[in-house]
This record gives sequence, structure tokens and C-alpha cells, in this order.
Amino acid sequence: MGLVVQKYGGSSVADAEGIKRVAKRVVDAKRNGNQVVVVVSAMGDTTDELIDLAEQVSPIPAGREFDMLLTAGERISMALLAMAIKNLGHEAQSFTGSQAGVITDSVHNKARIIDVTPGRIRTSIDEGNIAIVAGFQGVSQEGKNITTLGRGGSDTTAVALAAALDAEVCEIYTDVDGVFTADPRVVKKAKKIDWISFEDMLELAASGSKVLLHRCVEYARRYNIPIHVRSSFSGLRGTWVSNEPQGDQQVEHAIISGVAHDVSEAKVTVVGVPDKPGEAAAIFRAIANAEVNIDMVVQNVSAASTGLTDISFTLPKAEGRKAIDALERAKGSIGFESLRYDDQIAKISLVGAGMKTNPGVTAGFFEALSDAGVNIELISTSEIRISVVTRADDVNEAVRAVHTAFGLDSDSDEAVVYGGTGR
Repeated sequence: MGLVVQKYGGSSVADAEGIKRVAKRVVDAKRNGNQVVVVVSAMGDTTDELIDLAEQVSPIPAGREFDMLLTAGERISMALLAMAIKNLGHEAQSFTGSQAGVITDSVHNKARIIDVTPGRIRTSIDEGNIAIVAGFQGVSQEGKNITTLGRGGSDTTAVALAAALDAEVCEIYTDVDGVFTADPRVVKKAKKIDWISFEDMLELAASGSKVLLHRCVEYARRYNIPIHVRSSFSGLRGTWVSNEPQGDQQVEHAIISGVAHDVSEAKVTVVGVPDKPGEAAAIFRAIANAEVNIDMVVQNVSAASTGLTDISFTLPKAEGRKAIDALERAKGSIGFESLRYDDQIAKISLVGAGMKTNPGVTAGFFEALSDAGVNIELISTSEIRISVVTRADDVNEAVRAVHTAFGLDSDSDEAVVYGGTGR
């Protein structure tokens, strides 16, 4: 008997019919001889609705109470799914993140998992039950407060439980049939990828691909947990994410794995920074102390006449205000002239391990953007990724142009997006 961890996103459990459809799929996995642990997200847009409600009550909700509120969505999903499974004649028990043994640090709204002690889950499945766990949440090691893991945190919950329980596979069910060469909502001719390495998936996730959270893939790679991304709305084989192809898969590693884009970032430019040792360190220490993550960083060549330079970096829009406030407080000690904030940008990334050994990829990328009339503001590269920042208005056209230029368009039917609002 194998152990399978299944995770269902908000679009899969958006309503009563969706929950009953998921219950049937879970029961089928149980009937096939597996022990089954299920991780669920909140129904549909429940989390967004709770966020909106909190902001109506308080413009800056207290972290502890905000987490307490947001975890309600997953608790509703897990209880309803347990009821639906029992209605099909199988025993199910639901568990909150803390009951499931998901231990986190004390950072509210974006906590990180530091340990998983799934004793109650193991006991439940050994007794023949299907265990259902509320995703996206845990309990802090210090203070024992309820915490949430941030956007996409249910994926991380599922992989962490799969690692702790030594599961054979972690199945991530969503509203598309797998990982595609681009977002099928933007590129209708995007192709489904049958297998992708952890390395390439990490870059796609970090570059804005929404199908898997970066932290989830990072966790899976660390503990070598194969992930099967598939749709809960169809029975089709999805995308395997692992170190090596699974089973009888014969997959030739493509030069380019895909094109990702991200419209959730903003750009901050620190203008008139003294060009001397320690200034950049002071800027990014102030950002770090505000617990803000940054992405791309570019520093201009200093002007010879003034000895001043500009430093630009990108960060999540949601953390823009914190970053600006932190830098304003540090302005006196750093000595820069002013700050510029721009939240009308987008990041486009070309990802593929084959880029390392194939000359011309970079030239082809920039030629495709040029032919599409897209202007580039920032550039960042790694061994298997090229990322640029453009205007947000240009992102869809840019993604489609790059996707076509590298021969990624599918010759078959358009990709199907089964559900979800994309909110």
C-alpha cells in the first residue's frame, strides 16, 4: 500500500459540486489501495474576500489576528470535504495545520515551515481513515500562535507533509492540466510539459509561473518528493516535476522549458546614492530589516561630475509601502537624494537548462521583444534564465512573441483552463 498526498486548490473546491467531485477522486485513490492524505485550500475566492473584509475593518490589520481570520477559509473546506467523503461510505478526519503538526517560525502572514510532526495524521491513516489537512497554515514554535504561509502556501503544506510521511508522490490538483510552456490564459497555444526538472521548475516558479509556489518546489527538491501537477476537472496525465523522468517516460530535455511572467512586482529606484563602499549594503540592510524580499537589482554607473549613482530593484507590490517607509527612515544615514516608486511594471523570463550550451538564445530573446516593440527597463540573468522588466501594458504581447519565437507554440488544440477567476 502506497501513501499519496493530494492537494486541491481553491478552484477545485469552489462550490458544493466541486467538493463532491474532489471527494469522489479522493475515494477512488483510496479504493486503488493507497493511504491518502488530502490538503485543501479555501473555497474559490474566500481568502481574497476575507482580506477585503479585514481591510474594511482595519487598514493595517494586526498580523496575529489577520492570520487567525485567514485560516478560517481552509477549515471550512476541510470540514465540508470530510462530510462529502463520509457520504460516499469512507471514513475521513479533518485537521487544522497545527493539529497536523505543521510547525513554523513566528512571522505572521508569510511564515516558513521549520518542522512537521505528523503523529496524529499517521495514526489516523493507519486506522484506515482519509486524513484531510487545512493548507496554508501552521502554528509557531514560539508562542504557539496560528500562522499562515503566504500566497500558495497550501502547495508547501502538501509537499512538507509528503516529505514527513515519506509519501510516494505529492499530487497537486489545479484548474489546468499541468505545467505549460506559458500561462495558457495568456498564450492559447501553450504546450503542456510532460516532465520538468526541479531546477527548471524552480526558475519558472520564481519568475512568476503560478501553477506551483517556489517554496513548494524548493522543499520537494530538498527531500526528493516527486510532484504530479494535474487537473481536478479531467482525468488526463499531468506534469511530473522531479529529478528524473518518472516510470517509462522518455523525455528529451528541451533547450527552453517555458516563458513565465509576473505582474505582481513593483520597482523602486534610489536616486543620488553616494558611490562609495557600504552605501548599497546600508540600503539593502534597511530593506532586510523591514522583512521585505527583493528580486532584481541594477546599479547605474556613477556620474563622474557628481560621484552619485542610482540603484533600482524590484519587489512584491504588496511590500512596496514597507520598503519605501524603511528607506525614508534611513535616508539621513545613507544620504541618497530621493526615491521613485513604479508599480506599472511586469517581469518576463525565459527559462531552460539547455540555454547554457546553446549560443544565440539571448540574442533571440531580445530580438523577439524588439520585434514586438517592447522596451526593456531592467535585465537579470542566471545560467538557465533571462529576465527583463517591461511596462505592464506590454507583458501579454511580449510573452506571446517570445513563446512563438522559440517554437513553443502547440500545433494541437488550445490549452484548457477549467476554472478559477485568476484573482
